[in-house]
Amino acid sequence: MTNVYQLLTTATETASGNGDVLTSILSYAPLVLVIIAFYFLLIRPQQKKDKEDKAMRENLDIGDEIVTAGGIIGRIVSIKDDTIVIETGSDRSKIRITKWAVSQNLTAAEAKNKDKA
Repeated sequence: MTNVYQLLTTATETASGNGDVLTSILSYAPLVLVIIAFYFLLIRPQQKKDKEDKAMRENLDIGDEIVTAGGIIGRIVSIKDDTIVIETGSDRSKIRITKWAVSQNLTAAEAKNKDKA
């Protein structure tokens, strides 16, 4: 009878020890779920947008009408490695800007809108 009692006590302690491990693992579950939610709601869409912006900047051509991050609208006159020269205004002022400053390609956006219509 004593052996049965000892076996039951040992089994209960083992089960309770496993329960403590399970409880501690489950206590981290909300944190893991929040990290996963942040990845799918914030990080992944931002990476996708960055990839689209990089592709847009790589596909710029001479003659495209662009908008800079500062709001300047102009037409591309020349393209070099990291810089672009744009022509703005009726007096055809030329401004040299870096490629990363281009926020929109209006020519490509118009073409995309025409394809949808």
